[in-house]
This record gives sequence, C-alpha cells and structure tokens, in this order.
Amino acid sequence: MKIVLAANPEADQPWVTDVAADLVRQTGATVAVVAVDELESEHLAPMPRSVYTERAERARDTAVRRLAEAGIEATGTVLPGRAIDQIIRFGEEQSADLIVVGSSARPLVAQRLLGSVPLSLIQKAGRPVLVVTHPAKAG
Repeated sequence: MKIVLAANPEADQPWVTDVAADLVRQTGATVAVVAVDELESEHLAPMPRSVYTERAERARDTAVRRLAEAGIEATGTVLPGRAIDQIIRFGEEQSADLIVVGSSARPLVAQRLLGSVPLSLIQKAGRPVLVVTHPAKAG
C-alpha cells in the first residue's frame, strides 16, 4: 500500500501526520509527503515564489521529521503550482492507494470563494482520499 500525505503550507497540522503514521503502522504502507507552493502565477503574486516555496519546504520537512520521530521513513517532495492539480498528479505518479489530507484551514468564507482543497480532492482524485479533521473540532 502507498500513501501520499499532502502537507499544508498554510497551517501546521500535526494530527494529520499522526493519522498517516498510524495507517503506516497498521498496514505496512509506504508514505510519500508532498507539499505544493500553491502559486499558480508569479506575475499576480504579492510575494516572490521563493516565499511560497519556503513555506512548502517547511511543511514537507515538518511532516517528514514527525514521521521519522514516529519511526517511519518517508520521502518528501515540494511542487510548484495549484495544490489540487499537483497533489492529484503526484498521487498518480506514486500509484498511491490513498491520499491523506487535513481539513481545510481556510475560513468558511475563503473556502466558498476559493474552494476547498480536501473537497476538490475527493471530487477529482480518482482514488480514495482521507480527510482528517482537527481532533478538537471533531464530533
């Protein structure tokens, strides 16, 4: 089994990484972490691409480090572009059996205007997507 863990550059979500670690321990799966800089066009961006890339690198490194601390080896990748498209493409390249992603960190108004990455992944990924909510917000 192959798991792709989508690390969110906009929010630290350690509980998502913990769920991926639990799945790896239960199934013997491998895990590949991907973080996307979420910059479609540098021309319209308020900051240089390097700022977005650094955020994505931090998210990737944090997830890979947390997995390593749990005794799980993981690869990590940072990709440029739109999160939904790149996560789906990465999942295809990895032949992922499952994509693990945290629930949206965007406020509800932003989700309605800009969309929700987890919801879009569920609709478009063509493979199972596990959306992990914050433990304090669950049920």
